[in-house]
Amino acid sequence: MKVYQAYNLYIASELPLPELVESEGKPDVIVRFGKVDNTGEMQHDGGSTFQGEVAEVGKVLIQSGREVIIEPVLGVEEARLRTILLGPILSVLLRQRGLLVLHASCVDINNKAVAFMGGSGWGKSTMAATFHTKGYSILTDDVMPVEIVADCAIVFPTYPQFKLFPEALSCLGQDTDGLSPVCQNSPKLSYNFDRGFQQTPLPLQRIYVLDKGSEHKITKLQPQEAFVELVRHTRAMSLVTNSEFVTSHMRLCAELIKNVSFCRFTRKPSLTDLPNLVKLVEDDLAQMNEDSHSESFPTNASNSLLSV
Repeated sequence: MKVYQAYNLYIASELPLPELVESEGKPDVIVRFGKVDNTGEMQHDGGSTFQGEVAEVGKVLIQSGREVIIEPVLGVEEARLRTILLGPILSVLLRQRGLLVLHASCVDINNKAVAFMGGSGWGKSTMAATFHTKGYSILTDDVMPVEIVADCAIVFPTYPQFKLFPEALSCLGQDTDGLSPVCQNSPKLSYNFDRGFQQTPLPLQRIYVLDKGSEHKITKLQPQEAFVELVRHTRAMSLVTNSEFVTSHMRLCAELIKNVSFCRFTRKPSLTDLPNLVKLVEDDLAQMNEDSHSESFPTNASNSLLSV
């Protein structure tokens, strides 16, 4: 059983996970194969004990954010099993551990985490990969765990892999000939990268909610709008339904909104415009930092000091 590091956890797994970074440490989570019987189903509470079944993949039992037991169906493709484990299964486990788990990709911009949040096919991975080609490091692709501590939202890195459509990779200058599908019959390819992975957790500065439109523009979201988008794009919302967890989730969303800025990022569905979108985000963040600096040091500060 190898030990890997991802999601700020040491994960010991009987299932090989080549996408993850191998490590050494006392396991926080155990992933093993075993029989998932009806006992777990009877104890299933939609919270700290979760049992479910994925068609053509197998049964799974997730307990207390510490253990995953998988009973795969005969002949299931290992790549398919890994995809389900690293996405839906670990999203449930991370929520059991008290984290907010968002459907978002995240990049390191000036030692701050900047996220792109949205549904499947909205361009989260493509945006993150575009920043990666410009020299920015990546924290997450598709699954973004967030912990809120002392009024600060921290993003935990996941693992160095993108799942992208071939045309997006080609547009970004990547040779797709040697890349494999994420799993059998998947339209996306796995792109693993050795450089440009941010392995240290970072404070979250801004979340861009992706949208499609006729022009590229960034507009600030009001707190009520941001709350709706957070609930909409939280992973495993329909699976972790215990009232205690739902209440905790709403509280985490409210706290995140208090500590992180939200914008709607509308973009035209044009791959050729991707380099321009990096510049648009860079300029937006620079303006945000300038505005923040101005608020911290108002123009009448010298007059106020003189009047004391």
